[in-house]
Amino acid sequence: MKKYLLPGLLLGLLVACNTSPEGFKLEGTLNGDLENGTQVFLKKTDEANQLIEVDTAALENGKFTFTGSSAKPELHYLLISRVRGNIPVVIENGTIEVKAQKDSLAFAEIEGTLQNDLFADFLDKSRNLAQRAKSMSDEMMNATARQDTASMTSLRDEYFELQEEAKTFELKFARENPEALISALIIEKVLATKALPENEIMELYEALTPAIKETVVGQRIKSKLDKLASTTIGAKAPNFVAPTPAGDELALHDVLGKVTIVDFWAAWCKPCRAENPNVVEVYKKYHDKGLNILGVSLDKRAEDWTNAIEADGLVWNHVSNINYFDEIAELYNVKAIPATFILDENGVIVAKDLRGPALEDKISKMLQ
Repeated sequence: MKKYLLPGLLLGLLVACNTSPEGFKLEGTLNGDLENGTQVFLKKTDEANQLIEVDTAALENGKFTFTGSSAKPELHYLLISRVRGNIPVVIENGTIEVKAQKDSLAFAEIEGTLQNDLFADFLDKSRNLAQRAKSMSDEMMNATARQDTASMTSLRDEYFELQEEAKTFELKFARENPEALISALIIEKVLATKALPENEIMELYEALTPAIKETVVGQRIKSKLDKLASTTIGAKAPNFVAPTPAGDELALHDVLGKVTIVDFWAAWCKPCRAENPNVVEVYKKYHDKGLNILGVSLDKRAEDWTNAIEADGLVWNHVSNINYFDEIAELYNVKAIPATFILDENGVIVAKDLRGPALEDKISKMLQ
């Protein structure tokens, strides 16, 4: 019997080490004055960024449990009936432990799986920055009350340094933790806010591990980056067709010149209207040399659109679906206006969002 014991034990260990959990178990402990039967909700966000319910559990003696299976790590939220706030938690296969106080859900302790350990590390560092900022603010108030100018100057310099550290903290975390789901969520936020150039966002995404790229948020990022790639500098501008003010159909390809400006604007857009006189002057100066413009209005009413064309003297081609941020805006990843794309004679995007003197300078060089 004994001679078979060691091999059997080793085999058991090997099987255990190579078997990943088939499901998740979330074990929660909630301290505070809460009745048995209080509902705990497990929720996540849908495509419209609205919280939707995934499961519910009942609190018994301060404890609750959720079980299930998760093919990929995904951020969820725990909410407790009649208690303010929520607890973010990454649902992934394995055992997840959550400990929280009823009156301070934001400071819950979460551990037990890789993604939650990484998330906890991120939150700890983020809170540390917030605490340092609060401490400096309190010291600054005290120094101001004492009229201690030397301390005020020193604290001000430290605070500026902390601000810079805070600005780069999330990006630094994402670069150093490509295996973390929170890194993908950071990249998605950067993408939405355009806090970095597109090529740098792409580099951050490409550094993510294959497993994180396969998550829901990873796939969302890829989809958005694929759209951006179609309108990045160096890409051929996507063609589109839309109605003119006269009701005819006009395609971008039909109006390409040596240089073409695709100008997204609207009558209700004050910055657009303020820039129009400059665009008019550029058009007058360079149209005979090969400049064409196609205005794409994001107006909601045809009357507003046509009145603005006449009032601002916009004598070039115009199209609009009279449907606000429509499929053309989506095709060009336009989230705000004014937005302009400058194309060469082959319809390739060579510059974006130039205004004022920068616009004329670019057109002038292209038509020399």
